[in-house]
Amino acid sequence: MLVSTVAVIVLLLAVSAFFSAAETALTAVSRGRMHQLEKDGSRAAANVNRLVANRERMIGAVLLGNTFINILTASLATATLEEHFGPRAVAVTTAVMTVVILIFVETLPKTLAVARTDRVALFVAAPLRLTVALLAPVIATVQWLVWRVLSLFGVRAATPETAQAAHEDIRGSIDLHHREGHFEREHRDMLGGILDLRELQVGDIMIHRTAMESFDADLPKRELVDAIIRSEHNRLPLWRDEPENIVGVLSAKQLAQALVENRGELDAVDIAALASPPWFVPDTTMLEEQLTAFRERRSHFALVVDEYGALQGLVTLQDILEEIFGDISDRSTPAMRRDIRRRQDGSYLVDGTVPVRDINRELDWNLPEDDATTIAGLVIAHAGAIPDAGQRFAFFGHTFEVMRRQRNQIKALRIVPPGVTAKPSPPPRATA
Repeated sequence: MLVSTVAVIVLLLAVSAFFSAAETALTAVSRGRMHQLEKDGSRAAANVNRLVANRERMIGAVLLGNTFINILTASLATATLEEHFGPRAVAVTTAVMTVVILIFVETLPKTLAVARTDRVALFVAAPLRLTVALLAPVIATVQWLVWRVLSLFGVRAATPETAQAAHEDIRGSIDLHHREGHFEREHRDMLGGILDLRELQVGDIMIHRTAMESFDADLPKRELVDAIIRSEHNRLPLWRDEPENIVGVLSAKQLAQALVENRGELDAVDIAALASPPWFVPDTTMLEEQLTAFRERRSHFALVVDEYGALQGLVTLQDILEEIFGDISDRSTPAMRRDIRRRQDGSYLVDGTVPVRDINRELDWNLPEDDATTIAGLVIAHAGAIPDAGQRFAFFGHTFEVMRRQRNQIKALRIVPPGVTAKPSPPPRATA
């Protein structure tokens, strides 16, 4: 009789250990990995996904089974030990069962589930689905009672996950895997760039009008052609009367073809007729929408205007692609950008027009990107004024020193990152 009772207790403890392992594994399992395994034809993964789809019901079944079995096991053990220990049976049972349940029913199976999450989840999925189905009426009743009690304290059921939350989850997973060494920095930046397309606006990545290369359409033909040939760009805006009045966009390739067709005769080429009508887009257009627009129009170039229709700059398809892949320029460039230069003392000389996002990606920093688009704008925003050359500020663990200011623009900054000790360098005198 004693042997059979002990065998039953051991069997019940094994079932309880199964529920403990199932709870940990199915709570920690990667839904993305299980989804891919199901697509590859895994029936076990399909069972896991069905269980995880309703975590509340799954956990309810596990807790119900675990609670019932542990209480039954303790009761059987107490009844068995009463014959040998009498009134001390309760104390002995409590001590013995606490040690056994803690080590073999809770800690051991849960540790195994953490160490082999996917394997354990795939193993327990089928029997646990059957258990959930058998206990469905009881689980539903328990859930109803639980939510009635929680409602008394103002707790409501969780709302469905939003697209924003899903993107943050993916972004967090990518960054976590990068920190753990499973993800290359370049891959993290590319995947993060794709996610950023729906959060960044055209105004965040555009080439500002002050840095935009454009030409007066009324220049003499020879002078205009010479300037276009010297330019590094293929598509060039043409303006009349004032630089903000863009009247067309000229393709250097089309100009070259026209010159070839006319055997180099400039007088026979109508440059204005070669220019295509300018395409204006609002600076608040999301990059995802702009990428779609580029694809639909089969165009790679657009001019950016603000809400008043004033020209702000330009954006190209390459600018958007570089948000994903980094610099994809076809001209030879050094490993470090020319507008971000590292000094021997560990500090960096940075042009004021460099976007904060570019600095973060280039140097793997975490400067805030929501406060301003450019690094000069970030310093102005937190300084509360336009600082003079030579002024220094400490923000976000970095030290910013204004090296050069021209009129109301910060042209160059020296940035000392955390952990680097660098003496202030005397900046050139500010120019008017």
